Amino acid sequence: MVDRSLIVVALGGNAISRPEQEGNVDQQFANSEVTAKALSDLVEAGHRLVITHGNGPQIGNFLLRNLAAAGVIYPLPMEVAVAHVQGGMGYMIAQTLTNELDYRKCKRTVTPIVTTIQVDPDDPSFREPTKPIGRRLNIDDVRRLKREEGWETTEVEAGVFRRVVPSPRPIEILEIETIRRSVEAGDIIVACGGGGIPVIRDPQTGLRGVRAVIDKDFASALLAREIKADAMMVLTNVDRVCINFGQPDERAIDQMTIDEAKGWLKEGQFPPGSMGPKVQSAIEFLESSTTDARVIIGPLDRATEAVAGQIGTCITKN
Repeated sequence: MVDRSLIVVALGGNAISRPEQEGNVDQQFANSEVTAKALSDLVEAGHRLVITHGNGPQIGNFLLRNLAAAGVIYPLPMEVAVAHVQGGMGYMIAQTLTNELDYRKCKRTVTPIVTTIQVDPDDPSFREPTKPIGRRLNIDDVRRLKREEGWETTEVEAGVFRRVVPSPRPIEILEIETIRRSVEAGDIIVACGGGGIPVIRDPQTGLRGVRAVIDKDFASALLAREIKADAMMVLTNVDRVCINFGQPDERAIDQMTIDEAKGWLKEGQFPPGSMGPKVQSAIEFLESSTTDARVIIGPLDRATEAVAGQIGTCITKN
């Protein structure tokens, strides 16, 4: 990959809130500072960045705050909560990255853009919610929240549950022209936070928000395609994608083609709640790309090594 390549960098929500932490503001800023160092390494290496991020832990906590404040102040609907969280996380990422780049004497403008994404009102996820958000729940929590709030949940491991919400596929990024202009101007952009604010377009009334959370990996793939990115990086907490994960014959994959990725997806190697969306979004970006694009899935703290092919899994067309 050549210098000055344009990379969409997709950060997991855990890059800002760690699973073992409460996730308060001070912790989120501290984690963002660590993330900013990895991103600054990429900038210093000559790459142009458009940064996206997940919001699973953050949006879940926001909605719990809604419940805790019930009877004291009006609740915010989910799509407005997504907008609030996107703005707050964009602010944190932009500020900490600006500070790190300033410290390195690397003057760049980091611009967060609150992003709206159109979805299909008939998307099947509205009938079958699958997107996990929020904190881990026990069975007593599940029964209470189902009874009092109508929450749908899924068991993520034995005795541990999380809330699930609709996760429709993104169709159109409504601010894409603003993002393109900012990229052309040389800015570092934070966009499509939390997958973007989901809206539908009503023929009579226009745009209207819907209660859902778009998967950030699919939003990142759409964004990468729309700005003709050279690469998409999915930075997570694993060194490489594995097949037969957790089994005696587990095998880490350094490189895979689209065809290999499709085959392993069909086999069920990449579960929907973890690696599945990352690999599927990689396929969708690469299939729509007319360039020698690639997708890299690797660890956040070794981002420059992942770009150089020293760690992580690289997915290519062939």
